[in-house]
Amino acid sequence: IGTVVFPKAEVKIFFTASFKERVKRRWKEETNKGLSSERKRVAIDLLTRDSIDSQRKIAPLKKARGAVVIDNTCLNIPQTVDRILEVVKTKLTP
Repeated sequence: IGTVVFPKAEVKIFFTASFKERVKRRWKEETNKGLSSERKRVAIDLLTRDSIDSQRKIAPLKKARGAVVIDNTCLNIPQTVDRILEVVKTKLTP
C-alpha cells in the first residue's frame, strides 16, 4: 500500500514473518473461525497468494524504498505494536 497510496509517507514499514509462522497463524485464524483447514492447504494457499501479490501489474507487494523491515516471526501483537512505535518515534524525532 505504501508504494502506491502513500509513496511520500515519512514513515514506511514493511512487515515480514517466516513462511512457517505465517502458515501457523493463518491455520490458527481459520480454525478459530470454525473453518476446517489442513496446514498443507493453508501453505499452498499462502504460496499462491504470495505469488499473485508480488507479481500483479498494479501495486505489487514489495518493500518501499526507505521502508523499515519489521520481522514479526517471533513477536506477538503487543510486541509488534511496540516495535512500530519505536520506528515511528525514531523516524519522527528531529
